[in-house]
Amino acid sequence: MKDIRISRRTVLRGMGSLVALPLLDAMLPGPLSAAAGAVQAPAPKRMGFIYVPNGVQMESFTPAVEGTSYQLTPILKPLGRHRQDILVLSGLTCDKGRANGDGGGDHARASGSFLTGTQVRKTAGANFRSGVSADQIAASRLGDRTRLPSLEIAIERFRGTGNCDSGYSCVYEHTLAWRNGTSPLPTETDPRSVFARLFSASPNDPARLHRNMLRTSVLDAVMEDARGLGSRLGGTDRQKLDQYLSNVREMEQRIARMETLPPAQVPDGVQPPLAAPADYFEHCRLMCDLMVLAFQTDVTRICTFMFAKEGSDVQYRMIGLTEGHHTISHHQNNQLKKDKLKKINTFHVEQFAYLIDKLKAIPEGDGTLLDNCMIAYGSALADSNRHTHHDLPLVVAGKGGGTIRSGRHVRYPRETPLTNLWLSMLERFGTRAETLGDSTGLLPGLS
Repeated sequence: MKDIRISRRTVLRGMGSLVALPLLDAMLPGPLSAAAGAVQAPAPKRMGFIYVPNGVQMESFTPAVEGTSYQLTPILKPLGRHRQDILVLSGLTCDKGRANGDGGGDHARASGSFLTGTQVRKTAGANFRSGVSADQIAASRLGDRTRLPSLEIAIERFRGTGNCDSGYSCVYEHTLAWRNGTSPLPTETDPRSVFARLFSASPNDPARLHRNMLRTSVLDAVMEDARGLGSRLGGTDRQKLDQYLSNVREMEQRIARMETLPPAQVPDGVQPPLAAPADYFEHCRLMCDLMVLAFQTDVTRICTFMFAKEGSDVQYRMIGLTEGHHTISHHQNNQLKKDKLKKINTFHVEQFAYLIDKLKAIPEGDGTLLDNCMIAYGSALADSNRHTHHDLPLVVAGKGGGTIRSGRHVRYPRETPLTNLWLSMLERFGTRAETLGDSTGLLPGLS
């Protein structure tokens, strides 16, 4: 079969749908056959940030030993199968999460400064202010190479402005991404809306709306185009395309099935996130799958994902807990509550491990999609009971296209700015920045 070249921007079209494709060998510069003797151009790098709220039971999170011989702690044990693909980091500090003269409000400051390193303005009004976030520095420089400059997703829906934490606007607790100091980027919590952004020409396109009325799947609308493309591809690419289209079909079915689930029984006095799916577990995994699809198809290379808003009081009934997360996090050294917090922390790490599973299962170039990713997981709060912002819980998954040496635990001197990590990731991403918030330079020891 004659080798063909296709653009990375190639999409399948039909009835108003645009279905992005995975990264195929036919999209990479250089010869399609290894026998030709030349090296393929490297796959693009992807960068993600996953935020977990309310701090962590740190004695069950931080490994005791540095280097490659570290042992996974109880909270990190779900990452055991990915031990060689992760970098555990200790000692980093988010100083701007501290009061620094502004009094209470650690939750709002934590998420508001996590990616910006900026002291957020203490206000419950519309005059909120933070700073440009690391993800948006990258998006401003490389975002024009993909259909979406960046993707911002979450589990808990933003429920309005006003005072959410000791005089701080609710915007801070719900936002990681800031285009600039006064432009927070809202998160999308509805899997169907995220799916539409990834695979539809326009959310309000009449053909798409008509297709939804007829309950016709995205793939049904583009299958003829897919068959035409498949006939021109080599065997490996045809297999990749078939697997990918099957995954998209399965995700469509899961989203549709999720919408038919009965609403959860809400205890008196507890307000569930508006319009969120009833099942947190399925919701979180669907959003993980969508993040993977966005990276796999090169629709975007930058994503932020909040597993829950900062200060969240979600009840994790699926793991047997009836008290809210925030309530449990203020454990006052009560061992029963500390054990419950550890259970929540472990549950979150299990979802992170699931995301890594999905990234690692997708071949790309000479390795996997995970190999070309840098996915930072963590929080700007450490000890949940005392609201500390030093020695933060952080894990980086992926090798950043060969720029990160994983399989280690690295400890940094106390008060090393968290933003130094973001600067180092930006440099590896090809979007070097001289400064970011309170940064003092690049972080050593990553490679």
